[in-house]
Amino acid sequence: MFKFIIKGLLKDRSRSLFPILTISAGVMLTVLMYSWLNGFATMTIRENARFSTGHIKIMTRAYEKMAEQRPLDLALLGTDEIVKNVREKYPEITWLPRIYFGGLLDLPDENGETKSQGEIMGMAVDLLSNNKEKDLLNLEKAVIQGRLPGKQGEILISQEVADKMGIKLQDDVTVITSTMFGSLSMYNFNVCGTITFGVSAMDRGAVIIDLSDARYMLDMENGASEILGIMPKYDEEKTYKISVEFNSEFTDESDQYSSIMKPLREQNNLDFLISSMDERLGTMIFIFVFIMSLVLWNAGLMNGIRRYGEVGVRLAIGESKGHIYRMMIFESLMIGVAGTIIGTAIGLIFSYILQYTGIDISNLMKDAKVLMSTKMQAQVNSTSYVIGLLPGILSSVLGAVISGIGIYKRNTAQLFKELET
Repeated sequence: MFKFIIKGLLKDRSRSLFPILTISAGVMLTVLMYSWLNGFATMTIRENARFSTGHIKIMTRAYEKMAEQRPLDLALLGTDEIVKNVREKYPEITWLPRIYFGGLLDLPDENGETKSQGEIMGMAVDLLSNNKEKDLLNLEKAVIQGRLPGKQGEILISQEVADKMGIKLQDDVTVITSTMFGSLSMYNFNVCGTITFGVSAMDRGAVIIDLSDARYMLDMENGASEILGIMPKYDEEKTYKISVEFNSEFTDESDQYSSIMKPLREQNNLDFLISSMDERLGTMIFIFVFIMSLVLWNAGLMNGIRRYGEVGVRLAIGESKGHIYRMMIFESLMIGVAGTIIGTAIGLIFSYILQYTGIDISNLMKDAKVLMSTKMQAQVNSTSYVIGLLPGILSSVLGAVISGIGIYKRNTAQLFKELET
């Protein structure tokens, strides 16, 4: 019977060609859209983890409530002790203290008067004692001119800030900001390099200095705004488990300066963003299944009319209605499998192309405040290979189930009269 159905599909292409093309197109779009959304989610998690949230993050309870403002007066103190504890408890995770600060960058002229001035978004990381931050932020590749800081008193500024303010390498600049205790602070740095991350929110005004310089400038001895935890590979379930363990041991509800740990998904509205993408993916698959089922249902009805005589003959020679109905469903199943394989293959080809080349969206990200790369790329994973099974096979079978109901409406008593005509 299997060979009989296969021969029928191959010899009569009108029964298989249009449904396979329809299913292939739908499956291709499903695979491509899934890989595209997966790439967006992966990029969002990666960029936020690198620059802001880590996979998990430690801060004070008071700081956590105002985290978007990054208030230095609510920062962590005794950072070395906290880092020591978490490194012993979770040695597989990399723990990185950071300080975020805002302020003005002042470029003086030859007389020491202000030549140009602009707002900056400062980030202080440990650049001098290890390479973990350099690797995480990919600083070696981000450098456009000059080099990374090799000693205290050196600063990296974004290429965009340098262009706006007319800053050149080896210029002396002054960072004007306020300390942890609210007093005015001015600290001189030498520009050793310019950088571009490819993330608009960072490239607009980022400057990077060593953590030791920031602690001195901001009067934050052994302090840090936040301590980021970076896993070898992001594991959302594990981030929640570790956070619960840490908070049950170190968080004191009566002390607003006690430490609290937050997983990535609970920061920067990422829970809403990631949940929205999951919901949109589910909605997209449902729409594809619904539309393709309608198309294939209609194709099945047209095909049923064309095969009216064939079905009549098969009923007349004694084949049961149920058997014909099941064979048509089985036939649609094979069409669905063939369309799914073709559509998945084409969808994966386009997805891999977008994964390696990406699309430049920098013109759309000029004023963006979210941490997103200016190059959108798809991300193919194991799910990309099977995501098309549901819409491909279900829509084909569903279309045959609905259109094949007409078989039961045939009156066997009139078959011979129909065949005579």
